[in-house]
Amino acid sequence: MQFLSNEWGGMGLLRGFLVLVLFYLLGEACRLVFSLPVSGGVLGMIAVTLTLMSLGGVSSELASASQGLISVLVLLIMPGVVGVFFKADQFAGQWLAVGAALLVGTFLSVITTLLLMAFLVRRGQREDSQ
Repeated sequence: MQFLSNEWGGMGLLRGFLVLVLFYLLGEACRLVFSLPVSGGVLGMIAVTLTLMSLGGVSSELASASQGLISVLVLLIMPGVVGVFFKADQFAGQWLAVGAALLVGTFLSVITTLLLMAFLVRRGQREDSQ
């Protein structure tokens, strides 16, 4: 049975997706139990980040599943973005606040990504030189 052997990468990919789905469900459960105004996906990503930080790394299965999702990230974000257009009347008179929040949030995420990437590159260069 070729599909059950470790030589075929599919089982590892499925395990990685299973881990991601379980953390998503954990986030949704926390959101429902504690009535939090945060998406279950966000809570699940926080939980998986904290777990990976405590474990000290990412498994190859989780990495391969994540790589597959990054390539379709736009499709994962699109439903939420489209939903805003159906609730546009609720934002009437608040476009300045929404626009400012989007600009500030985008700026902060770009700066955070830049600083994190610079830190990781420097750390990688130090490890390579040792």
